[in-house]
Amino acid sequence: MTDETCWIPFDLLERFMIDVFKGIGVPAEDACVCADILITADKRGIDSHGIGRLKPIYYDRIVKDRIQEPVTRFEVVRDAAATAVVDGHNGMGMVVARRCMSMAIDKARKFGLGMVVARNSTHYGIAGYYALMACEAGMIGLSGTNARPSIAPTFGVENMLGTNPLVFGMPTDEPFPFTNDYATSISQRGKIEQYAREGKPLPPGWVIGRDGGTRTDAAEVLRDLVEGRAALCPLGGIGEETAGYKGYGYSTVVEILSAALQQGAFLKQLLGYEGGRKVPYRLGHFFMAINIECFTDLESFKKTTGDILRELRASARAPGAERIYTCGEKEYLAWLERKDKGVPVGGELQKQILEMRDELGLREYRFAFEG
Repeated sequence: MTDETCWIPFDLLERFMIDVFKGIGVPAEDACVCADILITADKRGIDSHGIGRLKPIYYDRIVKDRIQEPVTRFEVVRDAAATAVVDGHNGMGMVVARRCMSMAIDKARKFGLGMVVARNSTHYGIAGYYALMACEAGMIGLSGTNARPSIAPTFGVENMLGTNPLVFGMPTDEPFPFTNDYATSISQRGKIEQYAREGKPLPPGWVIGRDGGTRTDAAEVLRDLVEGRAALCPLGGIGEETAGYKGYGYSTVVEILSAALQQGAFLKQLLGYEGGRKVPYRLGHFFMAINIECFTDLESFKKTTGDILRELRASARAPGAERIYTCGEKEYLAWLERKDKGVPVGGELQKQILEMRDELGLREYRFAFEG
């Protein structure tokens, strides 16, 4: 094993993740879904939500903490034409989410719009995956999820809201759709985990402490987020001067849509602790699909959307700026760069991969970083 970053081919890493999921009790079909969502994050350069999350977010919660069910019981508790409410019974959030968006797309084909909400679910990977599902079906996609408390409200220092992504996906006539896949905080917990693995300090302004000052030690921040001694800052930053109230407001919208419609858990109920012991997170998600053909023909929509994006990229640049990007473009460029190289895996992640392999007896796997 080496401390240097090693590139692992996508197909090898995806097969490994499938076997890890199967090894901890996830049914084969569901294991493929989970691995596909994680590898999609890595393909798009979203390293905070790819293979790096396999052990701490899924493996450990199933095997060590026993707060997540490997076999997902997907229950439709309410179905009313264009809408539905689902209970995931603490199963695999990625399995719950993919089925929910599939339902929303099917409903949108019939009714023009489809919306499905879920309760009692778990971490569902990158929210953009589900918006992309709608794009592939020729629709506009929207998804969001609440999460364990991380964000402090404006003028507050207590972690109350989750990182709560609010994601849209829209098909275009370009090689990639428009997708704004990000949290309503300046940074998400997964990015801080990545900084901690790499031993790098956090940029000032990402995290606020109980004293109202910024925090930069990534490892300490991860511990203090759990203990409530630190909180992530909403988009816009600390206070109102740089409009932090806007990120706070959008995060609250996601919290409401992830809890109130399906009568699920919210805010501090999502801590994952009760009486000092770990318990399921009981997250809520929402998914919407909008059938473009009910408004205009799909090709015209794609052309207009593409024209908007191209005009934005062609607009006047700031001095010293090489180019202007539109949402989804950097992820597409990351894929072009990585498609022949694979996933970059650093030293700490290498240790996690080997630990899971050895614990599960997956002896057929040997990686380049082992020397």
